[in-house]
Amino acid sequence: MTSVKEFRVEEPATAEGLGRGAFVFTDDYSVFDWGKMPDQIPDKGASLCTMGAYNFQLLEENHVPTHYEGVRLSDSDEVLDLGEALSADAAPEEMVIELTQVPDLPFESGSYGYDAYHGAADENYLIPLEIVFRNRVGVGSSLRSRTEPADHGLDYDTWPDEVVDLEQPIVEFSTKYEEQDRYLDREAADRIAGTADIGRLEELARAVNHIVTQQAAEADLVHEDGKIECLYYDGEIRVADVVGTFDENRFSYGGQQVSKEVIRQYHKRTQPEWVEAVSAAKQQADTEGVADWKSLCAESPQPLDEDVIQVARDLYCAGTNAYVGGDVFDAPSLDEAVSAASKL
Repeated sequence: MTSVKEFRVEEPATAEGLGRGAFVFTDDYSVFDWGKMPDQIPDKGASLCTMGAYNFQLLEENHVPTHYEGVRLSDSDEVLDLGEALSADAAPEEMVIELTQVPDLPFESGSYGYDAYHGAADENYLIPLEIVFRNRVGVGSSLRSRTEPADHGLDYDTWPDEVVDLEQPIVEFSTKYEEQDRYLDREAADRIAGTADIGRLEELARAVNHIVTQQAAEADLVHEDGKIECLYYDGEIRVADVVGTFDENRFSYGGQQVSKEVIRQYHKRTQPEWVEAVSAAKQQADTEGVADWKSLCAESPQPLDEDVIQVARDLYCAGTNAYVGGDVFDAPSLDEAVSAASKL
């Protein structure tokens, strides 16, 4: 179980072969790495499953290897492609995937044991990295505090106060299984990737970014940034987890966010004490070498108002309808949903 989807193993992976399982998408959501929040967003799970499956099929059509096998409807064990599922007038909430091994990542004496992870993984494992790509640098992007514009070939002495659109995407690597994600230089990322080739990971990230960006543009959405996760098996790297949804990536429409970022920013405005407590707990955990930062957090998030939940639901559903080019969900137009979100 992750914070937003359940993970079901049907046939476990071994050192010699991939297994089979499924993601069952829920209506839960998470912001600021908190995990499951105290309320749910209706239809969010079906929205993310639909958009993720659509993207995996786009990747396969463009010869990008993935772990995706299809979707299932709630009343059947049959594995379908997305078009078959939607023709039954039902948005799927279950995605069937190939499984790889995910060894334990030990944490001792203030550091993570990647040598032990790879020692247990053999040649069939989930690469313990997130490969992040950015098409623009937002005003609040962490990239501004970690790097200078010149580091990316940009002609600025300092970061400007407005959003910076990039001619070429920036690709970065961050940890996946640590309690607090941290960005890595290429040498550290290469070491953590194990046998998997870091250059191939970057190549796949750029390919995925290109395909998702093109598809988003057809719906007048701007694809701002996102990430992929990958597995390594039998000498091949395949795109894993879920790709190009409103939770994994940031999209905007007419300057307004159409992603989980809307809810993130709403919490910043309406529950600043909790957001600040989360930040303080993470910093304390870093200082003390503690993995479980949540145990140090003195505040907890409060549920959202019902009208906010409705706006979030409509944004997910209208955005998915626009992205896949169909009326999968009963939702307002994307114009209307974005307008409502901008008033939160």
